[in-house]
Amino acid sequence: MPAFRFQLDPVIRQRAALERTRQLAVAALERERLDAEEELRKCGQAVLAGKQEMRRLLAPGQGAVDLRSARFQAGAGLRLLAKSQHAAIKLAGTHARLTAARAELLKAATARKAVEKLRERRYEAWLEEQKKREDAAIDEMAVIRGNATSENSL
Repeated sequence: MPAFRFQLDPVIRQRAALERTRQLAVAALERERLDAEEELRKCGQAVLAGKQEMRRLLAPGQGAVDLRSARFQAGAGLRLLAKSQHAAIKLAGTHARLTAARAELLKAATARKAVEKLRERRYEAWLEEQKKREDAAIDEMAVIRGNATSENSL
């Protein structure tokens, strides 16, 4: 029985490679998203710690208030707030790029699966054709054998 050969196998390989490339792009963006979320989380924690420190510095009943330390703490808090806003903007951009990359991955996977589905259909048709040929060959041998048997009996 001859082997099945699908002429579009190179297309499947190319589309699978493209899908793998898209998967790697999505994975890189996921890593970037996680890093941005972690940075935002750290900034948020640092801002909260700075506010607590500011409350401690300005708390009544401490005696003399160290305004210089409070001013430095306020400046540090503003820098942390700006850094957290920058991280939030970066995270929003990463989310947008990630959404686009996931859409591209979906397109690549759909394109590959379409050709694979075509391959499956052609393979099933090829199997059916092979079965028909085998059945025809068996029928022909049975007819030849039947003719040979009837000639020998005469």
